[in-house]
Amino acid sequence: MAIEIEMRARFDREAHDRLLSHLARDGEDLGCDDKHIYFYVLPDKLLKVTDNTASGSAKITLKDSKIGQGAAFPETEIAITREDVPAAVRIFNALGFEAEMHEAFNQRRNFRYHGVEIAVKWSEAWGHHAEFEVLLDDSASAAAQEEAVARIRTVAEELDVTLMSEQELAAFTAAFEAAERDRKEQGQRAAHPAPES
Repeated sequence: MAIEIEMRARFDREAHDRLLSHLARDGEDLGCDDKHIYFYVLPDKLLKVTDNTASGSAKITLKDSKIGQGAAFPETEIAITREDVPAAVRIFNALGFEAEMHEAFNQRRNFRYHGVEIAVKWSEAWGHHAEFEVLLDDSASAAAQEEAVARIRTVAEELDVTLMSEQELAAFTAAFEAAERDRKEQGQRAAHPAPES
């Protein structure tokens, strides 16, 4: 299991374009990394089935934390084939997680800059945003984790990107989850209207 130190930022199109330009000029371009993701938001974990359309690969990921509960995300990944993605989704849905499932397509381009991996992204839910990440092994000390957070903050500041606080992340994800629940309930009501009396 690895520990992912991850922080996020949201911004407008202009800031997105500035960041892309800076990273393309001064960073290491790791390429396009578009993904179709089925994610299950559980009370204290995040479970994902990812179809990486850009690389032709797929995986199942369990993060032992969720957005808004700190920057450290211990995670376990299992590689699967792209053909296995529908079966993995069916299994998780059959296990009772279907009500917690959300689907998203992420356009993303990855870079490495001063030891930090940066995914510059767009999705319908998040709009233009970026993830700043340092990957540590599972035995990383608290001091190593704090150093990774400091490195991410330094890189974000240098790139003129304002990182979201844990409170902002928690509020954003809670609002997203509530909107998704409402959308699903409306869909179910439309599919199964109440009988007329």
